[in-house]
Amino acid sequence: MRVDKNNFFVKYKDISYTLCRKLFFGMLKVRRVEETIAQLYSEQEMRCPVHLCIGQEAIPVGVCENLKFNDVIFCSHRSHGYYIAKGGSIKQLMAELYGKMDGCTKGKGGSQHLAAPQIGFLGASAIVAGTIPIAVGAALAFKLKRERRVSVVDFGDGAVDEGVFYESLNFAALKNLPVVFICQNNSYATHAHQKLRQANIKIFQKAKAFGIFTIRVDGNDVLEVFKAAREAIRLVRLGKGPVFIEGITYRCLEHVGPNYDYKLGYRSKKELDKWLKRCPLKRLKKILLNRRLIKKKEIEKKELEISYEIKKAVLFAKKSPFPSSKELVTDIYID
Repeated sequence: MRVDKNNFFVKYKDISYTLCRKLFFGMLKVRRVEETIAQLYSEQEMRCPVHLCIGQEAIPVGVCENLKFNDVIFCSHRSHGYYIAKGGSIKQLMAELYGKMDGCTKGKGGSQHLAAPQIGFLGASAIVAGTIPIAVGAALAFKLKRERRVSVVDFGDGAVDEGVFYESLNFAALKNLPVVFICQNNSYATHAHQKLRQANIKIFQKAKAFGIFTIRVDGNDVLEVFKAAREAIRLVRLGKGPVFIEGITYRCLEHVGPNYDYKLGYRSKKELDKWLKRCPLKRLKKILLNRRLIKKKEIEKKELEISYEIKKAVLFAKKSPFPSSKELVTDIYID
């Protein structure tokens, strides 16, 4: 393939073709893991709710590619993408979903409460907006210790309806903290569209009101996400305060669960089909193939590698033991 590896098309001339391939394979891995969970969920061996990020893979992959190992991430309940993109073990993820002892939180947290401190994934929470102030607290600790580390917190547009969102932005701006706020705006909080909940649906403007530098991007374009996150993290690491990124995206499946839900009536099949055409994987794959930056055989090979890794992870999870009764009183706070 004869290509200019460092300047292959004008809009993203500062992103190498090697990086583009890495981002594509990162999204592919997240997608295939999520599809496997959706496929296996009907067996009812996974007893926890699952909030899948199919359709939203570009944001976690684009963001995590810019983070250093000692940077930290906090998430909402839709966290599988960040866990995987930050380097989380697929085996431990699957074991956690099956409620097994070898899970990343010993089977106690399930899908909504993943945690892997050893890779800087400090936790997800089912409490809407619940991790936002915690991420701000981590950023405060970094500043007090004079550590050049970054705290990242990801949440959905529904979190903007919570008062703690505004309190956290205000405090982060007031103290000039090294935190990046990332809103995955998929337009829906469960079944309620933004227009039914928010007078101003341009969420980035809410952050701008606090004097915070804001960026709004196409959340289904992983290259745009990557560039926005790169600039945000650069500014934050230089001590230039918090940055807010709003990524416009869309979840393809139901709010919680493995199925399509357009029959419920709160959104249409037409709307879903429109967004399926904007699939972040398909978009980047088309670019890579059309510009001969990747071969179909390479994609097929990577598909096989990912499939094998996932199969091993599922087998590992199913063979893993359930926690013993003694685990009921470990890893808890007792007043």
